Amino acid sequence: MSSIAVVGSGPNGLAAAAVAARAGLRVEVYEANETIGGAARTQTLEGSSAKFDLGSAVHPMAMLSEAMHELNVHKRVDFIVPELSFAHVLGERTAYAWRDLKRTGEDLGARDGVAYTRLLGPLVDRMTQLGDTLLNPLLKVPAHPVTLGIFGAATLGGMALKDVLSGKFPQAAALYAGCAAHVAGGSRGPANAGAGLFLAAAAHSQGWAIPRGGSQAISDALAAEVTAHGGKIHTGHKVSHVDELNAESVLLDTSAEDAARLGRGRIPEKLAKALNQTRRSPGSCLIHFVLREAVPWKDPVLGQTGTVHLGGTARQIGRAERTANRRTAEHPYLIVAQPSVFDDSRAPDGEQVIWAYCHVPLGSAADMRRQITAQIEAAAPGFGDLVKESYVVPATGLERQNAALVGGDLSGGTMDLLGSIMRPRLSPEPWYLQSKGLYLISSATPPGPSVHGMAGYLGAKAMLRREYSLGI
Repeated sequence: MSSIAVVGSGPNGLAAAAVAARAGLRVEVYEANETIGGAARTQTLEGSSAKFDLGSAVHPMAMLSEAMHELNVHKRVDFIVPELSFAHVLGERTAYAWRDLKRTGEDLGARDGVAYTRLLGPLVDRMTQLGDTLLNPLLKVPAHPVTLGIFGAATLGGMALKDVLSGKFPQAAALYAGCAAHVAGGSRGPANAGAGLFLAAAAHSQGWAIPRGGSQAISDALAAEVTAHGGKIHTGHKVSHVDELNAESVLLDTSAEDAARLGRGRIPEKLAKALNQTRRSPGSCLIHFVLREAVPWKDPVLGQTGTVHLGGTARQIGRAERTANRRTAEHPYLIVAQPSVFDDSRAPDGEQVIWAYCHVPLGSAADMRRQITAQIEAAAPGFGDLVKESYVVPATGLERQNAALVGGDLSGGTMDLLGSIMRPRLSPEPWYLQSKGLYLISSATPPGPSVHGMAGYLGAKAMLRREYSLGI
């Protein structure tokens, strides 16, 4: 059998390994950390009895991903899908994004509800086709051109709602802007707007899922698929150069910069330079909290969702996000996940785990505990008094936990229009590093960030076609 080496065991690396192993090739995965999963890991911290997601906690894209379905993740993982996908706090008001789009529109009221449902409805109706389009490279003949055209028109509408019409439709604009702000940097461009639309539409179709047992369950399910087909996984094994692996083909689930280092002397100089000059989004500061009891939200309905957005109006969110490009914001936009509301395996009886993060300058060591706690306290008075444990992971700490998160950038590189197309190069096979048997299959390649495994899935299929003439 031919030999395939995969460097890195995040969801993309494990998905790539599973594809290759299922093709009958001999596969070995090498992970520098002692545990698999990359940004989809769940662990205890410093002796705590609670379980914390070190990276992603809520997984809209896992529900849409072809890789997750084809590689049997959905057969191995219990995905909990709340009826209230997310909520956005606007001072004394809350905007709710129910899975049921009609209910969402009714809750938003006549004006905002019509604006929001008109924007999202055509996408929700075509969600399967939209997922197939956006979780694939954009540089190919679209399988669903009508859906892509509708998405393009909606993107323009979303940009107008978020950046021009937010005063007229404050709740609709805030719901949408909160989704767009999952992409760091506060861009007013189409890539940011499109990403926000995709996330929002997912909330009203398959939903924003929470895996029982934490994100580690996804990584473990992918690893089980690898080993079920004869693959081997080595942890605590740091690779210095691809040549030491003695493999016919090497797939790199790493940052673009690490790919250039690992493939030095083999990757063409021009491409290596491009990899080393990857443009980066702001970093993130993440805090894990253990509470003695449930979050005391002013609005008790917030206890029914897995995700809460805190940051005010669409304009306030945009300002905070653009500030994070150069300095920390005093009132940052927050994404708060509360998985233990739905998964009682995450914390001791009666206690609750929550996870909150905001964007900060790339590579910042800033501890945002004060700002993050204050934002939550404003929506949940008494929150601070309930904190039993807290663990701050600044942007620099995220990179220490996972070398692929350069400077705390969760996106694998800037996700503007250029960064979406040149990822890392303009090509119908962007994973191929222009050196026989060498591929980059991380979020630094299409379709980009989020836990969907599609970069690894598609990159491995490209490798099988090019290197072994296997049209799998």
